[in-house]
Amino acid sequence: MKTAVVLVVLAGGMFAQPPAARPAFKSFEVATVKPTPPDWGKGRYVRMQSAHQLEAKNYELRVLIAFAFSLSPQAISGGPSWIDSEHYDVLAETPGDVRPTLDEQLTMLRQLLTDRFRLTFHREPKEFSIYSLTVAKSGLKMKESTVDPNATPEGPLPLVFVLSPETVRLPGRYATVAELAAVMQRAVFDRPVVDRTGLTGRYDFDLEFTPDEAQFGGAGLKGTPESTKPDLFAALQQQLGLRLEATRGPVDTLVIDRIERPSEN
Repeated sequence: MKTAVVLVVLAGGMFAQPPAARPAFKSFEVATVKPTPPDWGKGRYVRMQSAHQLEAKNYELRVLIAFAFSLSPQAISGGPSWIDSEHYDVLAETPGDVRPTLDEQLTMLRQLLTDRFRLTFHREPKEFSIYSLTVAKSGLKMKESTVDPNATPEGPLPLVFVLSPETVRLPGRYATVAELAAVMQRAVFDRPVVDRTGLTGRYDFDLEFTPDEAQFGGAGLKGTPESTKPDLFAALQQQLGLRLEATRGPVDTLVIDRIERPSEN
C-alpha cells in the first residue's frame, strides 16, 4: 500500500501543468473603439471586467490619455476640441492565460492610443498648481507590506476607490506612495499630485474618508449629516501619516502633436 501511495503522488506530479507563462503584454489581441451611446447615463470607468477583457466606458479622449500615462488631465495639452467633447468606449481582449497587472494594462492602452488614434506627442516640463504629498510631522503610519506579490498570477490588486455617497474607501495592498499619488490625481483631483515623500517601500493600508462634491470629476459625491469619516486631507494625516498641500511646482506634461478620430474596428 505504501508503494501505491507513492506512485499516485509521483504520477500526479508528472502530469501537473506548469504555471502559465506571462506574455509581454505589449498590445491587446483585439480591441473595439466606439462612440459612447448618447443615452448612456451610468458614469465613467475603466475596469478588467474579466481576467482577459478590459473595458473603458464613456471617456473623453484627453481623460483616457491621462489615465493611460498616469497623468492628470490638466497635464495633457494640445489636440483638437473634439478630444474633450466626444466620448468613447473601449472593449479589448488581453493576450495569454494570465490577468495583466495595472502597469501592463496601461502599456497596452498606450499602444491602442498610438494604433487607433494615431497619437504622437512630446514631453514638456511646465509650472502647475499641484498637490504636494509629503510625510506628516506626526510621522508615517502605514505599515510595510506583508503581502506576497507572487501569491496570485496577476499579483496584488491595483489601487481602486470604492465609492458610496457617504464614504470613500481605498484599500491598499503592496502599494507604493507613488502609486497612491497617481491614483489620486487620476481619479480624485483636478490637478497633479506630486509625490515628495522620498518613500520607496511598499505598504498595506486602508484609507476611508468623506468625499467632497468637487472631487471625482464632479460625480456628485458628498458627505451627509450621518458621515463619520474625516475629509481626504485629514484622513491622509490621521490614517496614513501623509500630508497633502496645495502649492505650485514643475510637472512633466504631455503635449499632443497629432491625433485622429479612431480607425475602423
